[in-house]
Amino acid sequence: MSFWRVVLAVFLPPLAVCDKGCGSFIIVFLLTLAGWVPGIIGALVILNNPKYNR
Repeated sequence: MSFWRVVLAVFLPPLAVCDKGCGSFIIVFLLTLAGWVPGIIGALVILNNPKYNR
């Protein structure tokens, strides 16, 4: 996970996971709508998942 990806996850969580798949984007988008902090946490969890880091 790069530094810029983490910065993007803090300020615009859905954009940080846009290349990880449509489902990830929708989940993080809905979490961000529910609250900014849940969106950040969701984005960081998806970015740290080794399954998506190919």
